[in-house]
Amino acid sequence: MAATATATTTAAATTVSQSVASARPLTGRVAVVTGASSGIGEATATLLAAQGAHVALLARRGERLAQHVARIEAAGGTALAVPSDVTDPASLADAATRVRERFGHADLVVNNAGLALPDLLGQEASGANWQRMIEVNVTGAWAVVDAFVPDLLAAAGDRGCADLVTVSSVAAQIVLPGFGGYAASKAALSHLSRNLRVQLAPSDIRVTTIEPGAVDTELRDHIGDPAMSAAVQEAMDSIEKIPSGADIAELIAFAVSRPRHVNLPQISVMPTREI
Repeated sequence: MAATATATTTAAATTVSQSVASARPLTGRVAVVTGASSGIGEATATLLAAQGAHVALLARRGERLAQHVARIEAAGGTALAVPSDVTDPASLADAATRVRERFGHADLVVNNAGLALPDLLGQEASGANWQRMIEVNVTGAWAVVDAFVPDLLAAAGDRGCADLVTVSSVAAQIVLPGFGGYAASKAALSHLSRNLRVQLAPSDIRVTTIEPGAVDTELRDHIGDPAMSAAVQEAMDSIEKIPSGADIAELIAFAVSRPRHVNLPQISVMPTREI
Protein backbone atom coordinates (compact mmCIF):
# COMPACT_ATOMS: atom_id res chain seq x y z
CA MET A 1 0.00 0.00 0.00
CA ALA A 2 2.82 2.41 0.92
CA ALA A 3 4.54 1.81 -2.41
CA THR A 4 1.29 2.42 -4.28
CA ALA A 5 0.67 5.64 -2.36
CA THR A 6 4.21 6.83 -3.07
CA ALA A 7 3.84 6.09 -6.77
CA THR A 8 0.53 7.93 -6.86
CA THR A 9 2.02 10.94 -5.09
CA THR A 10 5.01 10.97 -7.45
CA ALA A 11 2.76 10.80 -10.50
CA ALA A 12 0.61 13.64 -9.18
CA ALA A 13 3.68 15.76 -8.49
CA THR A 14 4.99 15.09 -12.00
CA THR A 15 1.64 16.10 -13.49
CA VAL A 16 1.63 19.34 -11.51
CA SER A 17 5.22 20.06 -12.54
CA GLN A 18 4.41 19.46 -16.18
CA SER A 19 1.35 21.69 -15.91
CA VAL A 20 3.41 24.52 -14.41
CA ALA A 21 6.09 24.14 -17.09
CA SER A 22 3.43 24.26 -19.77
CA ALA A 23 1.88 27.42 -18.32
CA ARG A 24 5.27 29.11 -17.79
CA PRO A 25 7.49 27.77 -20.59
CA LEU A 26 9.91 30.70 -20.40
CA THR A 27 10.82 30.25 -16.74
CA GLY A 28 14.50 31.02 -16.19
CA ARG A 29 14.91 33.10 -19.33
CA VAL A 30 16.03 36.74 -19.42
CA ALA A 31 14.17 38.85 -21.98
CA VAL A 32 14.75 42.36 -23.28
CA VAL A 33 11.96 44.13 -25.15
CA THR A 34 12.52 47.49 -26.87
CA GLY A 35 9.67 49.84 -27.67
CA ALA A 36 8.00 48.39 -24.58
CA SER A 37 6.04 51.46 -23.48
CA SER A 38 3.03 50.64 -25.67
CA GLY A 39 1.56 48.44 -28.38
CA ILE A 40 3.31 45.26 -29.47
CA GLY A 41 6.26 45.87 -27.15
CA GLU A 42 4.11 46.33 -24.06
CA ALA A 43 1.99 43.27 -24.89
CA THR A 44 5.08 41.16 -25.54
CA ALA A 45 6.80 42.15 -22.30
CA THR A 46 3.61 41.37 -20.36
CA LEU A 47 3.17 37.94 -21.95
CA LEU A 48 6.82 36.91 -21.65
CA ALA A 49 6.71 37.79 -17.95
CA ALA A 50 3.46 35.84 -17.52
CA GLN A 51 5.21 32.84 -19.09
CA GLY A 52 8.01 33.01 -16.56
CA ALA A 53 10.73 35.16 -18.11
CA HIS A 54 12.50 37.95 -16.26
CA VAL A 55 11.78 40.90 -18.53
CA ALA A 56 13.56 44.22 -19.05
CA LEU A 57 11.33 46.84 -20.66
CA LEU A 58 13.21 49.43 -22.74
CA ALA A 59 11.73 52.65 -24.17
CA ARG A 60 12.09 56.40 -23.82
CA ARG A 61 8.95 56.93 -21.72
CA GLY A 62 10.18 55.91 -18.30
CA GLU A 63 6.95 56.72 -16.49
CA ARG A 64 4.98 54.40 -18.75
CA LEU A 65 7.56 51.65 -18.26
CA ALA A 66 7.29 51.99 -14.48
CA GLN A 67 3.51 51.56 -14.70
CA HIS A 68 3.86 48.42 -16.81
CA VAL A 69 6.46 46.95 -14.46
CA ALA A 70 4.19 47.56 -11.47
CA ARG A 71 1.34 45.78 -13.25
CA ILE A 72 3.55 42.84 -14.26
CA GLU A 73 4.88 42.42 -10.74
CA ALA A 74 1.40 42.69 -9.23
CA ALA A 75 0.48 39.71 -11.42
CA GLY A 76 3.41 37.72 -10.06
CA GLY A 77 5.95 38.44 -12.79
CA THR A 78 9.47 39.86 -12.63
CA ALA A 79 10.32 42.97 -14.62
CA LEU A 80 12.70 45.91 -14.81
CA ALA A 81 12.06 49.35 -16.33
CA VAL A 82 15.08 50.64 -18.26
CA PRO A 83 14.44 54.08 -19.82
CA SER A 84 16.59 54.18 -22.94
CA ASP A 85 16.78 55.39 -26.53
CA VAL A 86 17.67 53.05 -29.40
CA THR A 87 19.22 55.97 -31.29
CA ASP A 88 21.76 56.50 -28.48
CA PRO A 89 24.40 53.74 -28.34
CA ALA A 90 25.59 54.91 -24.90
CA SER A 91 22.05 54.58 -23.59
CA LEU A 92 21.83 51.03 -24.93
CA ALA A 93 25.21 50.08 -23.49
CA ASP A 94 24.03 51.30 -20.09
CA ALA A 95 20.78 49.36 -20.52
CA ALA A 96 22.68 46.15 -21.30
CA THR A 97 24.77 46.64 -18.17
CA ARG A 98 21.70 47.21 -16.00
CA VAL A 99 19.98 44.10 -17.33
CA ARG A 100 23.10 42.01 -16.80
CA GLU A 101 23.54 43.25 -13.23
CA ARG A 102 19.91 42.54 -12.34
CA PHE A 103 19.14 39.33 -14.22
CA GLY A 104 22.31 38.04 -15.87
CA HIS A 105 22.91 37.64 -19.62
CA ALA A 106 19.86 38.31 -21.81
CA ASP A 107 19.00 35.21 -23.83
CA LEU A 108 15.92 36.66 -25.56
CA VAL A 109 15.92 40.07 -27.25
CA VAL A 110 12.82 41.45 -28.96
CA ASN A 111 13.98 44.27 -31.24
CA ASN A 112 10.65 46.06 -31.55
CA ALA A 113 11.12 49.86 -31.39
CA GLY A 114 9.94 51.53 -34.56
CA LEU A 115 8.45 54.64 -36.10
CA ALA A 116 6.09 55.29 -39.04
CA LEU A 117 6.02 58.75 -40.62
CA PRO A 118 4.70 59.98 -44.00
CA ASP A 119 7.20 61.07 -46.61
CA LEU A 120 5.25 62.43 -49.59
CA LEU A 121 7.75 64.01 -51.95
CA GLY A 122 7.58 67.78 -52.08
CA GLN A 123 6.35 68.18 -48.54
CA GLU A 124 8.51 70.17 -46.18
CA ALA A 125 8.90 67.39 -43.61
CA SER A 126 9.57 64.52 -46.01
CA GLY A 127 13.36 64.66 -45.77
CA ALA A 128 13.38 64.98 -41.99
CA ASN A 129 10.87 62.14 -41.65
CA TRP A 130 13.00 59.91 -43.85
CA GLN A 131 16.09 60.59 -41.74
CA ARG A 132 14.21 59.96 -38.50
CA MET A 133 12.82 56.61 -39.68
CA ILE A 134 16.23 55.41 -40.84
CA GLU A 135 17.66 56.54 -37.52
CA VAL A 136 15.08 54.58 -35.46
CA ASN A 137 14.00 51.68 -37.66
CA VAL A 138 17.37 50.72 -39.14
CA THR A 139 20.30 52.29 -37.30
CA GLY A 140 18.51 51.97 -33.94
CA ALA A 141 17.66 48.33 -34.57
CA TRP A 142 21.28 47.62 -35.46
CA ALA A 143 22.42 49.41 -32.29
CA VAL A 144 20.19 47.11 -30.19
CA VAL A 145 21.79 44.06 -31.82
CA ASP A 146 25.26 45.51 -31.29
CA ALA A 147 24.53 46.16 -27.60
CA PHE A 148 23.01 42.78 -26.76
CA VAL A 149 24.65 40.21 -29.05
CA PRO A 150 27.51 39.66 -26.56
CA ASP A 151 24.90 38.67 -23.97
CA LEU A 152 23.09 36.43 -26.46
CA LEU A 153 26.35 34.69 -27.36
CA ALA A 154 27.19 34.14 -23.69
CA ALA A 155 23.68 32.89 -22.94
CA ALA A 156 23.68 30.53 -25.92
CA GLY A 157 26.99 29.13 -24.72
CA ASP A 158 25.52 28.53 -21.26
CA ARG A 159 22.09 27.13 -22.12
CA GLY A 160 22.54 25.98 -25.73
CA CYS A 161 20.16 28.48 -27.32
CA ALA A 162 19.23 32.16 -27.42
CA ASP A 163 16.74 34.20 -29.44
CA LEU A 164 16.81 37.47 -31.36
CA VAL A 165 13.36 38.52 -32.56
CA THR A 166 12.94 41.47 -34.92
CA VAL A 167 9.54 43.10 -35.32
CA SER A 168 9.45 44.42 -38.88
CA SER A 169 6.29 44.94 -40.99
CA VAL A 170 4.51 43.57 -44.05
CA ALA A 171 5.36 47.02 -45.43
CA ALA A 172 8.75 45.45 -46.15
CA GLN A 173 7.09 43.46 -48.96
CA ILE A 174 4.52 45.84 -50.43
CA VAL A 175 4.11 49.29 -51.99
CA LEU A 176 2.81 51.77 -49.43
CA PRO A 177 2.00 55.14 -51.07
CA GLY A 178 2.98 58.06 -48.89
CA PHE A 179 5.05 55.82 -46.64
CA GLY A 180 7.83 54.77 -48.98
CA GLY A 181 10.49 55.62 -46.43
CA TYR A 182 8.78 53.50 -43.80
CA ALA A 183 8.44 50.59 -46.23
CA ALA A 184 12.08 50.95 -47.28
CA SER A 185 13.27 51.04 -43.66
CA LYS A 186 11.31 47.89 -42.83
CA ALA A 187 12.60 46.14 -45.97
CA ALA A 188 16.13 46.97 -44.82
CA LEU A 189 15.30 45.69 -41.33
CA SER A 190 13.87 42.39 -42.59
CA HIS A 191 16.87 41.81 -44.84
CA LEU A 192 19.25 42.69 -42.01
CA SER A 193 17.49 40.08 -39.88
CA ARG A 194 17.90 37.42 -42.59
CA ASN A 195 21.62 38.16 -42.77
CA LEU A 196 21.97 38.13 -38.98
CA ARG A 197 20.43 34.66 -38.91
CA VAL A 198 23.16 33.33 -41.21
CA GLN A 199 25.82 34.96 -39.04
CA LEU A 200 24.42 33.92 -35.66
CA ALA A 201 22.95 30.45 -36.31
CA PRO A 202 26.32 28.69 -35.91
CA SER A 203 26.42 30.11 -32.36
CA ASP A 204 22.94 28.67 -31.59
CA ILE A 205 21.22 32.06 -31.67
CA ARG A 206 17.87 31.74 -33.40
CA VAL A 207 16.82 34.80 -35.40
CA THR A 208 13.14 35.38 -36.13
CA THR A 209 11.52 38.19 -38.09
CA ILE A 210 7.87 39.02 -37.39
CA GLU A 211 6.13 41.08 -40.10
CA PRO A 212 2.72 42.30 -38.87
CA GLY A 213 0.06 43.86 -41.02
CA ALA A 214 -2.52 46.32 -39.71
CA VAL A 215 -2.46 46.27 -35.90
CA ASP A 216 -4.33 48.74 -33.72
CA THR A 217 -1.40 50.33 -31.86
CA GLU A 218 -0.05 53.82 -31.15
CA LEU A 219 2.20 53.69 -34.23
CA ARG A 220 -0.20 55.70 -36.37
CA ASP A 221 -0.63 58.32 -33.63
CA HIS A 222 2.89 59.59 -34.29
CA ILE A 223 2.27 60.35 -37.98
CA GLY A 224 1.95 64.06 -37.28
CA ASP A 225 0.14 65.05 -40.50
CA PRO A 226 -3.59 65.24 -39.59
CA ALA A 227 -4.78 64.51 -43.14
CA MET A 228 -2.45 61.54 -43.53
CA SER A 229 -3.33 60.28 -40.06
CA ALA A 230 -7.03 60.44 -40.92
CA ALA A 231 -6.42 58.59 -44.20
CA VAL A 232 -4.50 55.84 -42.42
CA GLN A 233 -7.24 55.53 -39.82
CA GLU A 234 -9.89 55.29 -42.54
CA ALA A 235 -7.92 52.58 -44.32
CA MET A 236 -7.51 50.62 -41.10
CA ASP A 237 -11.18 51.02 -40.23
CA SER A 238 -12.15 49.56 -43.62
CA ILE A 239 -10.81 46.16 -42.55
CA GLU A 240 -11.08 44.10 -39.41
CA LYS A 241 -7.58 44.95 -38.18
CA ILE A 242 -5.73 42.99 -35.52
CA PRO A 243 -7.20 44.63 -32.41
CA SER A 244 -4.05 44.82 -30.28
CA GLY A 245 -0.44 43.81 -29.95
CA ALA A 246 -1.46 40.76 -27.90
CA ASP A 247 -1.87 38.59 -31.01
CA ILE A 248 1.65 39.46 -32.15
CA ALA A 249 2.98 38.84 -28.65
CA GLU A 250 1.52 35.33 -28.74
CA LEU A 251 3.40 34.59 -31.97
CA ILE A 252 6.66 35.84 -30.46
CA ALA A 253 6.18 33.75 -27.33
CA PHE A 254 5.37 30.70 -29.47
CA ALA A 255 8.46 31.14 -31.66
CA VAL A 256 10.90 31.47 -28.77
CA SER A 257 9.43 28.55 -26.81
CA ARG A 258 10.09 25.99 -29.58
CA PRO A 259 12.67 23.24 -28.93
CA ARG A 260 16.21 24.57 -29.32
CA HIS A 261 16.67 22.78 -32.67
CA VAL A 262 13.66 24.59 -34.21
CA ASN A 263 13.89 28.13 -35.64
CA LEU A 264 11.01 30.02 -37.25
CA PRO A 265 12.96 32.53 -39.39
CA GLN A 266 10.11 34.64 -40.75
CA ILE A 267 6.45 35.00 -39.87
CA SER A 268 3.98 37.33 -41.59
CA VAL A 269 0.73 37.96 -39.72
CA MET A 270 -2.12 39.95 -41.25
CA PRO A 271 -5.80 40.58 -40.65
CA THR A 272 -7.81 38.08 -42.66
CA ARG A 273 -9.29 40.77 -44.90
CA GLU A 274 -6.10 42.79 -45.44
CA ILE A 275 -4.74 42.27 -48.95
